[in-house]
Amino acid sequence: MVYLTGDTHGDIQRFKQGKLRWLGKKDTVVVLGDFGFVWDGSAAERKRLDWLRKRPYTILFLDGSHENYDLLAQYPETELFGGRVQSLGGNVYHVCRGSVLELEGKTYLCFGGAESQDKDDREPGVNWWKQEMPSDEEYDTCRRNLEKVDYKVDYVLTHDAPSRFLDFTALALGESNRLHLFLDEILLKLTYEKWFFGCYHKDVQLSTKSRCVFCDVIPMGERRTGLFR
Repeated sequence: MVYLTGDTHGDIQRFKQGKLRWLGKKDTVVVLGDFGFVWDGSAAERKRLDWLRKRPYTILFLDGSHENYDLLAQYPETELFGGRVQSLGGNVYHVCRGSVLELEGKTYLCFGGAESQDKDDREPGVNWWKQEMPSDEEYDTCRRNLEKVDYKVDYVLTHDAPSRFLDFTALALGESNRLHLFLDEILLKLTYEKWFFGCYHKDVQLSTKSRCVFCDVIPMGERRTGLFR
């Protein structure tokens, strides 16, 4: 079974408590950005990451605005699940922007990144990285991958959201940035069942097809057991 959850920000308790503690080797957890376990490279952080690597289930994560992109760049890139990922060792993988993954017979467009609202108060290379916003190449990679599937996927997983979603909520204030507009662009072309995103630290169902996720753990598809009633 595939499960979604929102920003973890390096908090190991999300995995030790609640639904995630019961998952097994046939399960996959996708974190919708701001994973936070690749941040300062400290001994304590490495210990937490090693613990995650030993979980029986697979962990995939999108990047957000709170990742150390210099540390993340050190991990090797490979083809897996039908798309591009970086292997962090064990069963932990970062999903490269624009990948279309196939998980349990369903297709997932994955696109991380977001702009830090407080970036002017952060220090480049210490707690802020310009790579938080996608590059032209990453936008183009996403377009090419969507063209291969005729702009049809089962699910869309992003860290930030199209401005068309945010305009009708209290999730975000201020002007749209380039990432919002890019997500608007693909939204108009895509055929999809549901769109999930993190970033805003709220668990909010926006419509029948869009949902903001934070602490919720959402099973995708039919449940195999009665564990999560």
